[in-house]
Amino acid sequence: MTRGIRRIAINTGGGDAPGLNAVIRGVVLSALRRGWQVLGIHRGYEGLLDTSKIIPLTRESVRGITHLGGTILGTTNKGNPFELPYRNADGSMVVVDRSDEVVSNFHKLNIDALIAIGGDGSLSIAHRFHQKGMPVVGVPKTIDNDLAGTVITFGFDTAVGIATDALDRLHSTAEAHDRVFVVEVMGRYAGWIALNAGVSASTDVILIPEIPFDLEVVCDKVMEREGEGRRFSIVVVAEGARPAGGEMMTRGPKEAGREVRLGGIAEWVAQQIEERTGKETRAVVLGHLQRGGRPTTFDRLLALRFGAAAVRLVAAGQTGVMVALDPPEVRAVPLSEAIGRSRTVPLDCDTIHTARELGISFGDGSAD
Repeated sequence: MTRGIRRIAINTGGGDAPGLNAVIRGVVLSALRRGWQVLGIHRGYEGLLDTSKIIPLTRESVRGITHLGGTILGTTNKGNPFELPYRNADGSMVVVDRSDEVVSNFHKLNIDALIAIGGDGSLSIAHRFHQKGMPVVGVPKTIDNDLAGTVITFGFDTAVGIATDALDRLHSTAEAHDRVFVVEVMGRYAGWIALNAGVSASTDVILIPEIPFDLEVVCDKVMEREGEGRRFSIVVVAEGARPAGGEMMTRGPKEAGREVRLGGIAEWVAQQIEERTGKETRAVVLGHLQRGGRPTTFDRLLALRFGAAAVRLVAAGQTGVMVALDPPEVRAVPLSEAIGRSRTVPLDCDTIHTARELGISFGDGSAD
């Protein structure tokens, strides 16, 4: 045994991402080699409120799961124990804090450390539990690649690959019908997926949250191509992109315990392009397709490395930290430094410069 560790637990929170199962496998096999027991907590922290949802994880549990999408433990983006919705007897809804129950059950189960896999929201919850006395190690997961403290998060590479493939496929149908296609990708407040997929798939316009856009500039690009005999265009837009002076588009009101839902920007941009240019324009929303399916080789390897590194940190007595990629190494960063601030696309990054030099428009009228 290492430093008295006998039993650890693992959970997955927030949206699913390709590579979650690989992290789980990395954690379980690394822990079992040290003689530890591993418990799997179903659906974020729900298993620590209803302990019947906690299962032992063995070699057999994680056999053959590295290449699988999703998570064998299930996940939720509604399960913040500090802000859980509760319906009173009169039908009214209130928000309750059940975090003390989570901490109590954690200790009753004699768990020595929790490995929490998630994005900013999930790791913020993990940090609050660490402040309440639970030893926690975080693993950064988000297809949006917007977590501070790490060069990249697992799931991002797969999401970019899926978006790039979709954009590649749309080129042929757009050209066949002389249409404009506006493709909405995920990313929340960061434009990493739109930028990387847009450049890789040779799109004509990329709209990201970091660069508010002017619709006239977007339409000018479409008509410029029309004048060159290129009677179709592909526009990729991040779900958090917004016009200059405007707001991000959302779907429905914010629900307790979860983030606001972004979406609808592609449909609006498509409508505006068609009205202003007369070009037949279609909107395509990739949505959760970017989260599904097999993770890429890069994401599998990164996830396995993160899982094994998380166990090494627990063994070394380091908690309240998150594993992070600092090429070529995986290192630990304090959870407090990784949460609460988004890692957005720097406007002077090489990929932005490359896109402009290739003639891709960001809808801001800048050429360099």
